Amino acid sequence: MAKPEIHPQWYPEAKVYCNGQHVMTVGSTKPELHVDVWSGNHPFYTGTQKIIDTEGRVERFMRKYGMMEGGQSKGGRKKK
Repeated sequence: MAKPEIHPQWYPEAKVYCNGQHVMTVGSTKPELHVDVWSGNHPFYTGTQKIIDTEGRVERFMRKYGMMEGGQSKGGRKKK
């Protein structure tokens, strides 16, 4: 059983606002929540997210760390 008078007040009908518009109602310890991003305007959830991958990740890694075919690096340290 929870101890009395140690928990914050619970608001089961807290309103969530984004850009001044009421977007949803949730349970919270605050009566109003003001957010910048929510699932209704986030690119991932709206399907407008663009994934730009002009080159493969492996090729980018190989170029970044100077790897050549065969696992040898360009210049620098030599294997003994």
